[in-house]
Amino acid sequence: MAFKDRIGALPTDGTGPLYLRFTSLLRDAIARGALADQEALPSERELCADYGISRITVRRAIAMLTAEGLLVPRRGAGTFVARLADPVAAPARVEKSFSGLSSFTQDMLARGSRPSSRWLSRSQGQVTPEEALSLALSPGTPVYRFHRLRLADERPLAVEYSTVPAYCLPSLEAVEDSLYVALDAAGARPARALQRLRAAPFAEDQAALLEVPPGHAGLLIERRSFLADGRAAELTLSYYRGDAYDFVAELVEV
Repeated sequence: MAFKDRIGALPTDGTGPLYLRFTSLLRDAIARGALADQEALPSERELCADYGISRITVRRAIAMLTAEGLLVPRRGAGTFVARLADPVAAPARVEKSFSGLSSFTQDMLARGSRPSSRWLSRSQGQVTPEEALSLALSPGTPVYRFHRLRLADERPLAVEYSTVPAYCLPSLEAVEDSLYVALDAAGARPARALQRLRAAPFAEDQAALLEVPPGHAGLLIERRSFLADGRAAELTLSYYRGDAYDFVAELVEV
């Protein structure tokens, strides 16, 4: 069977840079076993002809997958799928766009994965000084706190700590699998958000939940969301597995 028939065509309705879409196509093929360990990729020229893309696009995709340890270039022989000692150690990578306001559940469903949550704790109380500063809330404001492990197809991908002002939800039990579904049902879906992304090694308890070694490289996203009237709706700290997520932002000239 021809390479493109096994791997699939490049989606025509995808968003983001072409090289990232081609990278995802190859990465997913490796993850699902369509490309076997130590299998040779076609030449750059063949890939360009098959997919109608440039050599720069092919080379950037190969460079990214080589950096991830999924491909191995061999001088004079070509590029090969790496021998994976534990092919299920890391979930297939997911591209997360920074250009839209979406929840973990929405992101996973859009990619054909089955999202779920494992509750670690939920509680109610008064806003802490740190939360009050982040969300511009008055001291003593009642809040709900949700601590969850987020999974896709039963694989752990992120640990989330969310604080929501009590005026956004009818009760602590209103949140089931998706916080944003609960906020939407309560008429308090965020209209805008500010996000900050930085690298963060996992603490021992986080690493155990995410099935990685302590100190493993992770990505921390701090999100502050707001209602249409400007009031705070959410403060969420999400610790994502660094080997499972690519964060993509589309830039336009201003």
